[in-house]
Amino acid sequence: MDQPRVVSRAEWLAARRELLAEEKALTQWRDELAIERRKLPMVRIEKEYMFEDVNGRRSLRDLFERRHQLIVYHFMFDPAWDEGCKNCSHFIDNFVGGIVHLAARDTSFAVVSRAPVVKIEAFKARMGWSFAWLSSFGSDFNYDFHVTLDQAEGSVEYNYESAATLIKQGKLWPGTKELPGLSVFLRDGEHVFHTYSTYQRGLDLLLNTYNYLDLTPLGRQEEDEGAQRWVRHHDRYA
Repeated sequence: MDQPRVVSRAEWLAARRELLAEEKALTQWRDELAIERRKLPMVRIEKEYMFEDVNGRRSLRDLFERRHQLIVYHFMFDPAWDEGCKNCSHFIDNFVGGIVHLAARDTSFAVVSRAPVVKIEAFKARMGWSFAWLSSFGSDFNYDFHVTLDQAEGSVEYNYESAATLIKQGKLWPGTKELPGLSVFLRDGEHVFHTYSTYQRGLDLLLNTYNYLDLTPLGRQEEDEGAQRWVRHHDRYA
């Protein structure tokens, strides 16, 4: 990988100020985009989705824990697997420290996977995590939010596109079933509404590892191997 050219301090400062103007424009654009995101219409949840954790069965409404907002991360963990996805684990490692602050802004956070509770709890203990992580096995939740592909269940799209099209474009591996995503919900009294979901590179913004690497001259260093191929479970790095 090419390194930056060497210049005088004065030349560097001029280049840095030029880039700073672009960074400020991007920050302003992101603020404007966030305003537009908050203006999205919402859809009332009509199904009574049920989940399970070590404390028993809980509804989607229960996951709000009396708060008005709920963020759900769709963690790839197939019932047949013995451990959760390494890339989803990377995402959670980046997010886990910030979860404690969400409650101060009337927002709850939960992770949902199709794996059974016993497997979730074992992997959660191994990773040293303590957030709410629930099993959606036996419900339509993963299919309705298009993070588990299954034609028989009518879940055949991802990131608002046909999964078959994404496979043809090389954006999904053939045979892929479990996929990552993040969904946001709002509670108004007894009613729950779906306000937002994002998938694929829409999750990049929440990956602070990438945010840090993007500040470095060598960047993400993924050109030769593909996105996140280098990532490991945090207890499996040398």
